[in-house]
Amino acid sequence: MPYPHLLAPLNLGFTTLNNRVIMGSMHTNLEEQINGFSRLAAFYAERAAGGVGLIITGGVSPNESGILAPKRVILSRQQHVADHQLITSAVHQYPTKICMQILHAGRYGYHSQIVAPSAIQAPIVPFIPHALSHDEIEQQLEDFVNCAGLALEAGYDGIEIMGSEGYLINQFVCRHTNKRSDQWGGSFINRIRFPLEIVRRIRQRFGENFIVIFRLSILDLVENGSDLQEVIELALALEKVGVNIINSGIGWHETRVPTIASVVPRASFSIITAKVKKLTNIPIVACNRINTPEVAEDILKNDMADMVSMARPFLADSQFVNKAAIDQAETINTCIACNQACLDHIFVNKVASCLVNPRAGYETLLNFHPAVSSKTLAVVGSGPAGSMFAIYAAQRGHKVTLFEQNTLIGGQLNLAAKIPGKEEFREFLRYIKQTLKQSRVDIKLEQSPSYDQLSEFDEVILATGTQARHLDIPGINHKNVMSYQDVIEEKVEVGENVAVIGTGGIAFDVVAKLTSNNTKSWSLLEKQQDFAAHWGIDYSNKINGGLVSPVEKLDNEKRITMLQRKVRKPGAGLGKTTVWIHRKEFKNRGVRTLSLVKYQGISEQGLQLNIRGKHTELEADSIIVCAGQQSHQEYDLTKFSQPVHVIGGANNVVGLDAKSAIESSAWLAAKI
Repeated sequence: MPYPHLLAPLNLGFTTLNNRVIMGSMHTNLEEQINGFSRLAAFYAERAAGGVGLIITGGVSPNESGILAPKRVILSRQQHVADHQLITSAVHQYPTKICMQILHAGRYGYHSQIVAPSAIQAPIVPFIPHALSHDEIEQQLEDFVNCAGLALEAGYDGIEIMGSEGYLINQFVCRHTNKRSDQWGGSFINRIRFPLEIVRRIRQRFGENFIVIFRLSILDLVENGSDLQEVIELALALEKVGVNIINSGIGWHETRVPTIASVVPRASFSIITAKVKKLTNIPIVACNRINTPEVAEDILKNDMADMVSMARPFLADSQFVNKAAIDQAETINTCIACNQACLDHIFVNKVASCLVNPRAGYETLLNFHPAVSSKTLAVVGSGPAGSMFAIYAAQRGHKVTLFEQNTLIGGQLNLAAKIPGKEEFREFLRYIKQTLKQSRVDIKLEQSPSYDQLSEFDEVILATGTQARHLDIPGINHKNVMSYQDVIEEKVEVGENVAVIGTGGIAFDVVAKLTSNNTKSWSLLEKQQDFAAHWGIDYSNKINGGLVSPVEKLDNEKRITMLQRKVRKPGAGLGKTTVWIHRKEFKNRGVRTLSLVKYQGISEQGLQLNIRGKHTELEADSIIVCAGQQSHQEYDLTKFSQPVHVIGGANNVVGLDAKSAIESSAWLAAKI
């Protein structure tokens, strides 16, 4: 059997999980939509059909004070139960268990009614919390118990109590946020009284025959966070009061250390989970940046955890477990940890989806049903839009021919995969190639089809992508001017004094390429250790929540200046959940930014600029143009007699990224 540890059942005594795979908790924003619970039921059911052993829902608050934001889901009254029964009934069509996560945001709530153990404002919200009185704490405990009882009544197989990531329970546990001097604060035994009392009362009220998972913060990554000794003490105490499974939680939301972004090496935090496992007795779950069955299997095989939790990988591919079980891991659509369509969507109140799988979150709306009549379709361009359209259209039964003028499919995905921190794009390219092969799409490389060739097809899809925007600056053709493509592909030698024209996503990629260590030959362990040293993470968690002084190591020390016409933060159009990482890196590495720049000329010495009305000369031996893109469309649409569809960057470059290109291709493929 492939992946024997991953696919092994786990006996909890009163129930058995089919395998060691958990679909971890994530908020989708579906509950807040019209017919939201029906959509959420379909979302979870599809993952259950995909073979996952246990699903943990997004966080559900036990009361009004506990919501993360207005209109978020609360389970506090009998009238709420029916909505949740839609979910449990849908999932229980399959041999998958589902637990509801109870989450109280505490001071992380984005509303004026937030509460906390102490009246200390969180750095990520504008509200100061109300410090709970003893009687109010008692009411909070009863609200947790009430919520758990309603969850069981709704048909959930158990609950997960959210005790990590800096939410209310975590706020009680840590000195960072608990400044109380009564029985709920001060000593560690007093600070952990709140979570222990929640579990104790739930078990006393409802018995033993349901799953209780506790999401335990095993690495806080904030000052005055718990150390390993305290983590172990709490874990053992939780076991005594009836917790069945410890789920690892990594980092508070306010921490300035990446924990799930693509710059985090795979399975980095399993190292600390393994330390906890050695000293505890109940099953413990590894989490964060586990995105392939091979990585998950190694964690279990090496006794670093008893289960693995993956959230975003089940957005990318609902059939993850089934594909692993039949030894077809190469067909898994792998999470690339980009955050662009999941977390970044949640921050702007949109439904969480997935860059590599736009059906995620839209299971009831976006489907690729068999076409009523099969058409012959020509797709010109094999970038993300063209390739994914070809896959979806072929899935519906259309006969698809994919033309690509270059020797490789994938378009600019091939460039993205060469950027440090974006190596996971290689997995997406692998998935595209494998799926195109299985879909029997007729691929014609090094061909730009003529109008006559295209006239043979029922419909034509132009996905010819973009090209770099040309700048009309005197001296733009000077030998020290370079294209971003040549820099990323390492076709040119970049000097020591570098000027980057632009501060958008492409410019960020170029600067990352120039300033990052070359880790191509490193082992995963070496990458994990370097990441920890660079960001100041102590995997042993001896003191201070696992934070230590970072160690800066660079192979090159180029002097880089980024130039922009406007006054704004560099990377203003990039995702909120990741752009801060790059800005911090650039600051640490001395990358500077000049704003309100007007370009006057380029010479051997560098750039002549006008900045805020003053003439300035910027010395640069390499000038890299990252000034945006424009649609690349060479065909005259009036010369086609059949329907023609222009998608992706060929249609529009405003706000363009791989996510929007793939999304547009999916919706077209569903209706063509």
